Amino acid sequence: MTAPTLQLQIRKDRRDGHGHSFSLDVSLEVSSGFTILFGSSGSGKSTLLDCIAGLLQPDAGRISLADETLFDCARGISVQPQNRKIAYVFQTLALFPHLTVEENVGYGLAHVSASGRKDRCKAILGQFHISTLAARKPAEISGGERQRVALARSLVTNPRLLLLDEPLTGLDTGLKSAILDDLRAWNAANSIPILYVTHSRDEVDALGERAITLDQGRIVGQGVPHQVLDAPRRRRLAVAAGFENLLAGSVVGLREEDGIMRVRLQHVELEVPLGHALVGDSVRIAIRAGDILLATEKPVALSARNVLSGRVARLNEQGPAVLLQVDCGDVFQVQVTRGAARALALTVGAQVWLVVKTHSCHLVQG
Repeated sequence: MTAPTLQLQIRKDRRDGHGHSFSLDVSLEVSSGFTILFGSSGSGKSTLLDCIAGLLQPDAGRISLADETLFDCARGISVQPQNRKIAYVFQTLALFPHLTVEENVGYGLAHVSASGRKDRCKAILGQFHISTLAARKPAEISGGERQRVALARSLVTNPRLLLLDEPLTGLDTGLKSAILDDLRAWNAANSIPILYVTHSRDEVDALGERAITLDQGRIVGQGVPHQVLDAPRRRRLAVAAGFENLLAGSVVGLREEDGIMRVRLQHVELEVPLGHALVGDSVRIAIRAGDILLATEKPVALSARNVLSGRVARLNEQGPAVLLQVDCGDVFQVQVTRGAARALALTVGAQVWLVVKTHSCHLVQG
């Protein structure tokens, strides 16, 4: 059976709670497998999902799934949400508290015979490893188990498309990984498009098929996730993609033959890749904390062009990592492992040197 493909070209104008206008204007095609929708809050991700599901009606455009037209403004077509065969899992999950796990999962199978409903519920509960929870109520199971129930309830109906709006928020990395493994296994057998909204870089890296980045209602990047998110072109996307250092500066020199330019921050200079800027232009540089190397002795004979002297201003343990603030005149966020922090005997006030590769510095707009 040919896997269904989602195609759309839509515009939706809205106003937020503060009366500010917002316009979603996108065109995309999504085939089977995971497609990540990534962007800062307010970029239009949830609005896009709501339009696809039929919860919002676009002001213009067309949406089709598996060669069936779901919405066509010009032709006056708008298929009701319940008839689109699209599954939608919200961040809130929206499980029925008075129903058991099995009753929640079977809720969308009212048209199926009792025996057929029982068989399908049993199969999907097994696939998501929640068979032993069938008789329990949502309040009697853990957060991770509730996420599995919500996914099972959506997928038991055999949808043609799955929409996921930050479904794993609040879960630790281990639980997320296990649930994503089960979802990936289910889709390997069923092969439908999955649009997955997340703010978590860990989830993006774990799914790792395709990514579409939205900013202010427009698609500003799409492709392999690490290529799209490792070189964000806009400040809001750099923040969303986890670039801890966003540094304002001005161009003080160009070396076109070497493909680089010099950017002066408040107190230090960085060599960065050549961009569309002239001497004197204001620019903004994004650098991941984990892309900065740290040494307790001044490094020599390096290929990296940026070596900055500074002192540790703050240390903050974050799980297996340590995030440091290093004052080099300008303050940089640097991430190292706990083991590295111990081996280097890092303390507040210690003198250190930062090593930043030229191509770890990304020019961003805004």
